[in-house]
Amino acid sequence: MKNKIALITGATSGIGKAAAITLAKIGFDIIATGRRGNRLEELKQELPATIEFLPLVFDVRDREKVAEILENLPEQWKNIDVLINNAGNAHGMDPVQSADLDDWDAMMDINVKGLLYVSKAIIPGMTARKSGMIINIGSIAAKEVYPNGSVYCGSKHAVDAITKGMRIDLNPFGVRVVAIHPGLVETEFSLVRFKGDDKRADTVYQGMEPLVAQDIADIVEFAVTRPSHVTIADVVVLPTAQASATLVKRDT
Repeated sequence: MKNKIALITGATSGIGKAAAITLAKIGFDIIATGRRGNRLEELKQELPATIEFLPLVFDVRDREKVAEILENLPEQWKNIDVLINNAGNAHGMDPVQSADLDDWDAMMDINVKGLLYVSKAIIPGMTARKSGMIINIGSIAAKEVYPNGSVYCGSKHAVDAITKGMRIDLNPFGVRVVAIHPGLVETEFSLVRFKGDDKRADTVYQGMEPLVAQDIADIVEFAVTRPSHVTIADVVVLPTAQASATLVKRDT
């Protein structure tokens, strides 16, 4: 029997990479997307030889490229069972009055519009087959707003709302829609947010034990392995040291 297919955006690092490896280990063929082709080739080396792998190099912000590639997949890759909208970033952490407009554009274009572009290309196949699962990776920032995070939080609030809307619109077609909202996860996230400033990025996780990418991948695995009558609709997952977006117990 042919393996199921999972498409994972932002699979070159962090949660996306961990999810790709985890699903491959349980027998999914993997379509992995990202902007860094070399990272996708490195991912390939970590996947079981028993599964098929299709790397796709593009930026989810590029509406035309997303449509061109995903609407013209090779025949064997067209029937995608699971879409994981993982690509997303935070850019900068400045108050709204002094923030960089380029940072705002990047967050809205990647976190919101990119998710929509990819989903728009994949959903018609799922509705036609009346099956499938979409997993949107959100954030605790989808549930709370914190200082100097207004636009990032806004982008993730949008993801939360879009996810709920997807679940309603796709309900008649039997397509399951899942949201996973992590708190502090130690990935490249903070390094990107602070634009390569290692010292500042390290302080985010200082004195506490954050989640790791595999923790989120384990939730992805749980969601996709539930029987067809079960949808893990909305999950907020925090490290034990974190009680809210801003309250974190740290060792001193």
